[in-house]
Amino acid sequence: MIPAERVVLILLAAGRSERFGARDKLTEDFLGKPLAFHVVTALEAVPFRERIVVQNGTMMDFAARGYRVIHNERPEIGMSNSVKLGVASARAGGAEAVLIALADMPRVTATHVYRLLDGADGPDAVVASSDGTKPCPPALFGAGRFDALLGLEGDEGARAMIAGGKHVVAAAHELLDIDRPEDLERLRALA
Repeated sequence: MIPAERVVLILLAAGRSERFGARDKLTEDFLGKPLAFHVVTALEAVPFRERIVVQNGTMMDFAARGYRVIHNERPEIGMSNSVKLGVASARAGGAEAVLIALADMPRVTATHVYRLLDGADGPDAVVASSDGTKPCPPALFGAGRFDALLGLEGDEGARAMIAGGKHVVAAAHELLDIDRPEDLERLRALA
């Protein structure tokens, strides 16, 4: 187990949302508040060492919610650039691990995040979420994996690392990733 107080939360919010259309999906209303603030609210009681959001272009005020904002000036490079920016900052701050979460996954719970933390067994830990079929974020990476994260390229993120890590299963509805307008409609129907 790696205690939350030694882990930096990196919230990725710099995607270009190409599959969603012209609107900023992070600001879309879900149950009376912006989509991105659901994961922020769910994790606000987890005592992370620090909270970082990597963003580009969204009008969301993550700083007011306790996040240090890092701007990804080159989102076209892919998710790997956001991961690198967040991990480099977390490493500089002495983090023992990072928990990478996506701002467009509004149903993630603190309970699930604590299960990820409990599954970490040291500096080389890779503990990812899974719906029982495929691994996905949020995912925890021990400091021994920071070099590999900093070497990522493209839009795959840490997909290969996650596939080879430990997996903590959550209900599929907790791991919904909102990529298209129809995903948001399906989420609203569940609520």
